[in-house]
Amino acid sequence: MPAIHITDIEAAINHWRSTAPSPDGVSLAPPVRALAEVYAHMVWLQEDEADEATLPVAARQAWLAWYATTPDTPCIAICSTSQGDEVCKGCGRTFEEVQRWPEMTPGAKRATWRRITLHADAWRFNRYAERAVERPADGAATETPPA
Repeated sequence: MPAIHITDIEAAINHWRSTAPSPDGVSLAPPVRALAEVYAHMVWLQEDEADEATLPVAARQAWLAWYATTPDTPCIAICSTSQGDEVCKGCGRTFEEVQRWPEMTPGAKRATWRRITLHADAWRFNRYAERAVERPADGAATETPPA
């Protein structure tokens, strides 16, 4: 089963801290508390990944709600796998990842995002970076979040 990297847990915590800030500066909103417990456990065990399937229910729900705010696909509409490349020059995904993307779990998708972001050699990160800019419903341009 795919694992969720600690940086995604951190991103989800930060999302929830801004979405549901502490009313008194001390207490944590339930989603923050659930994710913070997972994060603390990972730090204590010196692990950088948590199993997607075994996250506590509240932490999984909070993480999935954060995940829903991230771009679904790294695709920039320049797919070289359709031309026979094993790795897409546009997004950096392998042919198999491109083909199986719709059936991949959120954890597997985020692991792929993390890998292509760390490599940062796909065109979405350089030659065609402007295509990687997401436009939310309000029309303001924002860059896609790193993995």
